[in-house]
Amino acid sequence: MRLPVRPLSLTAAVAASALLTGCFTSAGSEEATAEGKRIRVAHMLPPRSALSPLSDDAFKLSRWSTAETLVKLDKEGDALPALATEWQQSGRTWTFDIREGVTFHDGTKLDAKAVVRSLTQAAGASPKPRILDGVELTAKAEDADTVTVTTGTEDPLVPQRLSSPQLSILAAKAYRGKTVNPVGAGTGPFELVKVNGTSSATLDRYDQYWGGKAKAPGIDVTFVPDGTARAAALRTGEADIVEAIPVSQAAVLDQDLITEVPMPRTNTLYLNTEKGAFKDASLRAAAREAIDAKTIVEGVYEGRADVAKGLLGPALPWAADLRTPVKHTKAGKPNGTTITIGTFTDRAELPEVAATLQQQLQKAGFKVKLDVREYANIESDALAGKFDAFILSRATVLDSGDPAAYLYSDFASDGSFNLSQLADSSVDAELKKAGETKTGDARRRAIIAAEAAVLAADAAVPMLHERVIQGDAAGVVDAAHDPRERELVTVDTYVK
Repeated sequence: MRLPVRPLSLTAAVAASALLTGCFTSAGSEEATAEGKRIRVAHMLPPRSALSPLSDDAFKLSRWSTAETLVKLDKEGDALPALATEWQQSGRTWTFDIREGVTFHDGTKLDAKAVVRSLTQAAGASPKPRILDGVELTAKAEDADTVTVTTGTEDPLVPQRLSSPQLSILAAKAYRGKTVNPVGAGTGPFELVKVNGTSSATLDRYDQYWGGKAKAPGIDVTFVPDGTARAAALRTGEADIVEAIPVSQAAVLDQDLITEVPMPRTNTLYLNTEKGAFKDASLRAAAREAIDAKTIVEGVYEGRADVAKGLLGPALPWAADLRTPVKHTKAGKPNGTTITIGTFTDRAELPEVAATLQQQLQKAGFKVKLDVREYANIESDALAGKFDAFILSRATVLDSGDPAAYLYSDFASDGSFNLSQLADSSVDAELKKAGETKTGDARRRAIIAAEAAVLAADAAVPMLHERVIQGDAAGVVDAAHDPRERELVTVDTYVK
């Protein structure tokens, strides 16, 4: 059904215009070169770690098709060849055959030594990439074109892990001391040639790409945290591809230019189980019972989301079929208990979600304070457990195509993203079992058992599963609409 178009307010229109003027003046030109138009992309989040592949910035490098991994995933999450052509397992060791004829953007050759260098840097990073949480991994060059990867325990997910953009393979020039600089160091169809801090980036086509010549001559990226400005960029023709259009702006756009993609992304309220009000399991239960997710979906997301039944949503259809009712602790009475909820402004809907939750929890008897900042300014406090609760839009299969890694990262005692500060031996046991189970139905059942253990502890309250709204201008051909947020501009993407 086509939604009615709501005009922007004058204030919003003026603000968006000002933002666009500042953001896109140097982001490229609409004029076609002899080889076609460059693709102008408006991204939501600016780089957090100077585009280091060992951080979440890796997914930008992947979406721009500049950095590549040994393995990629199909739509079902199964492993397919990329920089590795074949692999086989023998106990704790996997052997990978490295693709021949691949060069890095600096002209050096991809070989086993280069692969080992990148994997070793990732495995030894502090903090480790999420995909390696709880994983002891070593890599060794057996000959010029063969690499063995060995893990501390037998791991059925090694190929899927190696598909994570955080394990991208880069040229030797990228590694200088403790920093990793991806400029001119990838293997993809587009070479990253310039990064302007947190404002923009430039990529040119790499004509020696092993997978064939890209159809577009280059990509001009602009980082636009303001959602109204991103939507205006699509409407005014300032950008060709726009990432993460806010729900509030979707209705003001030509519906033919936007695509809703169901995401393996859950909007979750993490409750601090270590200290403060929610150390009390009965108050965590009271908070869970007070939350009306349907109201949030309809009021904040305008129906463009799905009410959560668990941590894993409709992007993983097998989860609903395996899930059974969870036994929770009996809810206590808040009696005016004061709590502080943190969230961030980078995703436009989250401050509205926070305001709605504040009303719902206050109605249940809590006194609620909100702390809302930009993500870069609040992440460290959230990880340090400085809030009673934290609202996060969290990708559940972002790294490996398998949710076990996300569950471990967020809810294991030694998980690197444990916002709930959860340390529960029964949860740890279920997470360990899920991680060790071989791929297939048995692993899926183990994953749902781990989810149930987390939900039973009320360490997190899943509220809704998001759909990302991507804008593609009328002339854009073959932009990717990827639920895992790994692809955006590919070798086949171009602007007419």
